Amino acid sequence: MNIRNFGSLPNIITIVRLLLVPVIVAMIVAQQWRDAFFVFLIAGVSDAADGWLAKTFDLRTELGAFLDPLADKALLMAIYVSLGIAHAIPATLAILVVSRDVMILGGVIIAWLFDKPIEIRPLFISKVNTTAQIAFAASVLGASAFGFSTESWFWPMTYIVAALTLASAGAYLGPWIRHMGH
Repeated sequence: MNIRNFGSLPNIITIVRLLLVPVIVAMIVAQQWRDAFFVFLIAGVSDAADGWLAKTFDLRTELGAFLDPLADKALLMAIYVSLGIAHAIPATLAILVVSRDVMILGGVIIAWLFDKPIEIRPLFISKVNTTAQIAFAASVLGASAFGFSTESWFWPMTYIVAALTLASAGAYLGPWIRHMGH
């Protein structure tokens, strides 16, 4: 059997990751921390797996190019909102993380509406920001799941994630303002 027969396998994995979002949210809201932690890990592994399959076996699709970042953003935004609601992280951090993504999406939509489409490419600061956001969310979930102390790292990581989120927002906002001014 040829691996190309599974051309949609990365897309199926991505769709499953999207379907895990409400499951994780429900687990966090119910304070089922261990389950939420393990489902979050499964979602992370699925993200790596679909990307690896798509690249290794040349199974990239236009749908996958749209679905993968959508699934990633849906997962991160939902996790941060849920952790904020559960008082596991400051609500202001959840609002900041979500606001950055809404700002970027809003900027793309406004540019398109004004017939000035703009291509959004992941910036280095954005990749660092996303990595920090994922690491922080996983750490908070893990600490809640296994009763680890957060005393030494929680507030420093909160401020680091907030600073990176603001820096990433600014890195997109500046070029967007210049683009729209022309």
